[in-house]
Parts: sequence; C-alpha cells; structure tokens
Amino acid sequence: MSLDNALQKAVTTVPECVAAGYIDLSSGMLLGIKSVDSHPSQVIELLAAATADLFQGPNVQAIEKLFRSARGVPENGQHYFQEIIVNSDNLIHVFLRGKKQEQVATFVCRKGANLGMVLTKARSIMVELEASF
Repeated sequence: MSLDNALQKAVTTVPECVAAGYIDLSSGMLLGIKSVDSHPSQVIELLAAATADLFQGPNVQAIEKLFRSARGVPENGQHYFQEIIVNSDNLIHVFLRGKKQEQVATFVCRKGANLGMVLTKARSIMVELEASF
C-alpha cells in the first residue's frame, strides 16, 4: 500500500479524524498528508518542523541525555518520547513515533472523539503507515 493510501485509510479509520500526516524527523520533511479540509499552506509548511521540535528539539535531547546519565544507560539512539497528545480548543492532536525512531505520524481528530479509541486506532494504523514507507 502506498503512503498516500495508508494516510487516506488512517483518516477513515481513526475516529473523527480530519487529517493525518507522516513526518521524517531526520530530514525534517513532511512525507505525506491527507485532510478532509483545506489548511493554510503556512501551517502545512511548519508541521514537520514543529513535530521535530516536539520529539527531538534541543531541550528534549538534553532531558533525554540527563535521564540516560542519571540511570546509567548508554547513548543508544533510543528516544523517551514515543507518543504525544495535544488537546487544543477544538481538536485532539496525536503524534506517534515509529518503531525505527525516525518517522512520526500525526492524527488530528475532532475534540468529541473518544481519546481511547483514537489512540487504539492510531496505533493499529501506524503499522500500515510504517510498512508503506
């Protein structure tokens, strides 16, 4: 399945999903996006950079390094932040890091969606998104 098809499936599978995107953290690129609405191009252009900041901005990397040091864990490229949920006025934003640690999928759902179902469906569709890339 292509990435575009997997993102389209995500929008129809995740409850109340209005947009799904796939971001490569190492390059900072938005690899694909599907949405039921149009969005300002400025928002789309900033999505990948903002997601990269959330998962591995300088402060996040510093915190991870401190935790590893405090716990006696060697630097192994593993990241602590795997899932991030952001609730805005009208939407739920779910960010899931892939198993390879280099890509993140984002799902934007209406506020009325059941968060447990959103997470369950997003986690299950993540397997297909990773396989499509």
